Amino acid sequence: MSDPETPRDGAPTTLSWLCHPSTLLALAVLVVNDHVLKAAFPGLLTGKLSDVAGLVLTPPLVAVLLTLLVPRLPARAAALVALASVGAGFAVVKSSGYAAELASSAWTVLAGPSLVRADRTDLLTLPALALAWWSWTRSRRRPVRRRTARAVRLLVVLPPAVLAVAATSAVYYPYAVGTALLDGQPAISAGMGYDSQDWPTRPADGSWLVSENRGITWRNATLDEERRLSGQGAGQRQACVPAEPQRCYRAVEGHLRVEQSDDAGTTWRVAWEVSDARREGLARQSYNPGDVSRHFASRDLIVYPAAGGGHEVLVANGRDGILHRGSDGAWQRKGFLEGRFSEEARWEDPPPLDGGPGDRGTDLLLAVALALTLGCAVTVLAGHLAIRRGEGPRWWGFAGGLSILVAASPLAAVWDREDDGLTFMALAAVTLPMGVLAAVALLVRARYQGASSRWIGWALTGLLLTALLAGLPLVGWLFGNPPQGRVTVAIALLATVPGVLLAIRISRFVDPARAYERRYRPRPPYPPYPNAPYAYPPSPHPPHPAGPPAVPDPPYPSQLPPR
Repeated sequence: MSDPETPRDGAPTTLSWLCHPSTLLALAVLVVNDHVLKAAFPGLLTGKLSDVAGLVLTPPLVAVLLTLLVPRLPARAAALVALASVGAGFAVVKSSGYAAELASSAWTVLAGPSLVRADRTDLLTLPALALAWWSWTRSRRRPVRRRTARAVRLLVVLPPAVLAVAATSAVYYPYAVGTALLDGQPAISAGMGYDSQDWPTRPADGSWLVSENRGITWRNATLDEERRLSGQGAGQRQACVPAEPQRCYRAVEGHLRVEQSDDAGTTWRVAWEVSDARREGLARQSYNPGDVSRHFASRDLIVYPAAGGGHEVLVANGRDGILHRGSDGAWQRKGFLEGRFSEEARWEDPPPLDGGPGDRGTDLLLAVALALTLGCAVTVLAGHLAIRRGEGPRWWGFAGGLSILVAASPLAAVWDREDDGLTFMALAAVTLPMGVLAAVALLVRARYQGASSRWIGWALTGLLLTALLAGLPLVGWLFGNPPQGRVTVAIALLATVPGVLLAIRISRFVDPARAYERRYRPRPPYPPYPNAPYAYPPSPHPPHPAGPPAVPDPPYPSQLPPR
């Protein structure tokens, strides 16, 4: 016997959709592909397969969660909302680099290290939503009506589906750890890392790649070659050309810089470099840049004869990849090798030196958070001055200042971006809510203390003015001028001066008498107040107009004088 179904309860139908064979097949494909096939066969096919499986699995999962949160939501409405939201979100993330950066940060907070890439070719997988719609049309005819069956399916299918969608394979980023020569041939040690605790520190921490044709093609080193290369210890920072002992090169520690000497190391000049100011902008285009002077720096180099004569140089530049000097003397940032390191492997293009805000999505979020926090701080100051002029309690200003301090502390802590997932969480959960809440609370209290509507308008003007003025150097910083974050923050702080002056100036728009009247309204003189003489309320009718003066009556006969 089946239990009666709650009217308009969509959970039985959406749960049937989640347990449809095509949805369960997509769940199995997503788990196997993300955790097995991607590691064994990385490439176009496995990447697109995850997108297809995710587009089939995610809509029924979203629909089930919607009907569990809103029990009276019709199943058809939940299905349409799920399909539309998943399709729109997928299209936006895959089309916009900034949206992909935000999605990566949000996914990292929920499921650990994750990376969502903006790739317009992934939009070709959107027709997979048609398969999800087809499974919906089949499932809505067979809802799961028994409560026991519903509970079993929820416990068996829902948790793996949530984990499969959220817990994608962890993403690590390449790191050029070192270089070496093996029997006169170049070798590269490339490692992987995610944050400050995972970055490799020695060439032995990476996997060695060896070339047998002077760097034209690369392959994985054998176990014996790995042993020989790792036994060489740390790479060399300085090396000379075998055929020209007077020509030497050296990697400068703590900088993206290579120097050259033509007199066997007596004097040196810069052969190639990325200035420290430009390096900061370059580093912050990467995910979790961390300590720029450590991770984006020249570590070691090798010099070897070129195949067609002359010599070539390879430099390990940490997270910036490999730097190559050709036999023609031209320096080129090569980045990292991608693929299976076979003859078909190619160098992945490194990030551009002059990137814009689109290449620095997390920095854009930091800039917006800093500008709004400074604007809210000026508004809190204006509210404090208004409350004091209205003879209000002093602790409101202290509470507002403490809230701004709490909002600014995480912003300062994550400014170096050791972990972009933590950065996103700190800004979204602490900095922005605390700043806005403090500003709104002080505005409301100032209104109670006698601040006029005109004052409210000027206070909001001060907030916008401060945010705009502080945002100007921050926008310039995103474009590389000024290139250094410390200089940018100092200029942004100076930009709050006009807002502070405006906050002081508009305090005269607060009338303490108005605040007193709001707090202590006059009491009427009639009951129910005790010991008050009764007074009739005024009549609603107008008084009668005054007539002519009264004429005295004539005297009575008894009052007449005698004759």
